Amino acid sequence: MKKVAILASDNMMPGHPDERADFFERDEEMGKLVPAFAAQGMALDLIPWRGASEKADEYDAMLPLLVWDYFEGNEIAFTAEMAKIEAKTKLFNKFSTLKWNANKSYLDELEHEGAPVIGTITVDRVSERAVNKAFAELETDTLVIKPQIGGGAWRQVLYKKGDSFPSKDELPPEGAMIQAFLPSVIDEGEYSFLYFGGQFSHGLIKRPKKGDYRIQSLYGGTEETYEPSSAERASARAVLNALDFTPLYARVDLLRGLDGRLKLIELEMIEPYLYLAHAKGEGAENEGAQKLAQALAKKLDQ
Repeated sequence: MKKVAILASDNMMPGHPDERADFFERDEEMGKLVPAFAAQGMALDLIPWRGASEKADEYDAMLPLLVWDYFEGNEIAFTAEMAKIEAKTKLFNKFSTLKWNANKSYLDELEHEGAPVIGTITVDRVSERAVNKAFAELETDTLVIKPQIGGGAWRQVLYKKGDSFPSKDELPPEGAMIQAFLPSVIDEGEYSFLYFGGQFSHGLIKRPKKGDYRIQSLYGGTEETYEPSSAERASARAVLNALDFTPLYARVDLLRGLDGRLKLIELEMIEPYLYLAHAKGEGAENEGAQKLAQALAKKLDQ
């Protein structure tokens, strides 16, 4: 049996005193990955990402799928640890991919390559002047301000023209992205399409609870299995085609733009929750888990 480690933040390890409230997502995901990987001859362990390089030579591969704190001021330590791991064993996605994907200014690069990306203004630091300029440039009266390095709606602000300007502690601490708020996140929902080894696996649509716009389960968001149309699949494929490499795993998150087309809001290639419950089958029969396991087994055999 080959040995594979899923890397996790400390607060996603079972029994941690500050275990995250969404730990059930870890259990749901691991419950499908463990048997699917075993069927491909791979034993799966869950270990903290901090200090994982010290154990890297014990594993055939490491995947940082549950490192849900790599931001929050930890990005330098996380990046250094991933570099150490790749020097000792196979890291997926690759270190160069993780480093590039950590800073969401990659949206600018993908748009330049022709991917359908939501209109985004990138700033080194949020200021009232920059925000007021964004209202005009993006032709909107409601903005979403989010960190360039972040996730899970951490330090993310929904700001309407005329409201009191958010406090420093609410806003992104450093570099930020400013985007027009798209009403479709409430009226329709956010789409996520999962790809393993470059091949489509499954899709879903995520909706916020009433009165909110955040779709994460921590904020009351819900999900529903969704089969994308050929046009919707083409929008996601255009994002992946803009890359000059094929990631082992990727989640393409999209919102419906005002022009009716799906627009990329994030391309998750570090620690995406895989929403395996929306792929067919349970346990070792889960088709999403099988596709990821097969894609990894193929890479390890190369």
